[in-house]
Amino acid sequence: MIRLYHNPRCSKSREALSLLENAGAEIEIVEYLKHPPSYEELERLLTLLNMEPRDLIRQKEEEYAELYLDDITLEPKHLITAMIDNPKLIERPIAVCGDRAVVGRPPERVLQLLG
Repeated sequence: MIRLYHNPRCSKSREALSLLENAGAEIEIVEYLKHPPSYEELERLLTLLNMEPRDLIRQKEEEYAELYLDDITLEPKHLITAMIDNPKLIERPIAVCGDRAVVGRPPERVLQLLG
């Protein structure tokens, strides 16, 4: 089972979903804009991805500038909270299978979880 943190309005996210479907993967879709991850869930994703919060933030979103998230003195917990409160800031798509996760950029990366 692959859990896909998905934004249906994002072409890369739709492409990743299509790739997984065409590969016959069993998929649980999480529309994270409607159902943002909890703090603990986002921390777990970051751990699985081996990423820091700043690495998972979409820096070109308006909220990034509006919330002054470019401030390098911000602590990770502040960045995580900003992503939960503004899930549009979370890079997408994210695919998780067991204890492995990838950001689907490019979308073909999600296929790494099938092997």
